[in-house]
Amino acid sequence: MPTTARSAFRTEWRPLVGLAGDAALRTEWDALAERAVEPNVFYTPAVALACAPLYGHGVGAVLVRDAGGRLAGLFPLRASRTRWGVPIPVLIGWTHPFAPLGTPLVDPADPQGVVAATLDHLARKSATTLLLPYLADNGPVAVALGAVLIASGRRMAIFDRHARAELVRPASPDAGPAVVDPRRKEHARQRRRLAERGTLTFDLTAGEATVAALADFLDLEASGWKGTAGTAAIASPAQRALIETAVAGLAAEGHASIARLRLDGRTVAAGIVLASGGGTWFWKTAYDETLAKFSPGVLLALDLSDALLRDARITVVDSCAVAGHPMIDRLWADRRVLSDRLIALRPGGAGFTLAYRLEGLRRAAIATAKAARDRLRR
Repeated sequence: MPTTARSAFRTEWRPLVGLAGDAALRTEWDALAERAVEPNVFYTPAVALACAPLYGHGVGAVLVRDAGGRLAGLFPLRASRTRWGVPIPVLIGWTHPFAPLGTPLVDPADPQGVVAATLDHLARKSATTLLLPYLADNGPVAVALGAVLIASGRRMAIFDRHARAELVRPASPDAGPAVVDPRRKEHARQRRRLAERGTLTFDLTAGEATVAALADFLDLEASGWKGTAGTAAIASPAQRALIETAVAGLAAEGHASIARLRLDGRTVAAGIVLASGGGTWFWKTAYDETLAKFSPGVLLALDLSDALLRDARITVVDSCAVAGHPMIDRLWADRRVLSDRLIALRPGGAGFTLAYRLEGLRRAAIATAKAARDRLRR
């Protein structure tokens, strides 16, 4: 559709904490999340508001309304007065360890109009630079953003382009398989050996059963290396509350499930699956590390893949994994390409060259520090 005149949109900035108590807005927000041109479960009210107590300090959102007053865009951002060690104000798309996707919610009627209105609104604030992390390269929001930047003369630079595994339903019988298991025979052998210890079953919960089954995931995570390191969610009341609140909120809408591989009724591997607006995310996974020689986490991923591919409503599943993940990358054939976008909010890009150079130096320093850490761990 042609881009609507920017004057047809109304924009406002609202603190994230202020959105929690607005019941009418939450209803609109839910509706926008369901019809968004590119869904993002981490920006639904159920997940975003669950994450706000731990990760939402200083976060706000640009709300965009169309000419009829309907909510047409929601862009969660954190305003920072400094970055790169210098006092340069910058706005950063809201992501954190529990939300690895930064795609804003945009109504499909006019994505370019919504994006243009948002950038114009932000250009009137003190910040001159916007950083949008974890944006899908070829997604409709990135396409709309690119068109708006060209039309408005704004500059942009791309950082950290990478690909993570995703499960894609084959478009036709002639298409390649969605799951490629190079160790298929070995995994079949491990499944047989594990089944010799008892009755091995797989289930994918729905509704109220999801909330009860979440305890299996939390217990498994705590029983492994994360529990030993003190980083399991169950060891942090704030993280546990985040996961439990997000899953309960989505489960009430039929948008969350727990996948479980069970041996004589005891859960030996579990995963959290989230959904929103036609999108699906394999959010978290854990397994019984005392059974590692049977690869229960891999067996769970294989069973879950089969179950998701049998669901006609599901076409794509985001693994939420890091690039090159040693397990899921070997199983799921397709990839989602993501990158971070550094954007000059004002045409002409005053100060953008400096911001670009500083961001490059910052990322190079982080990469060097990670490489040194990895060498020390060997």
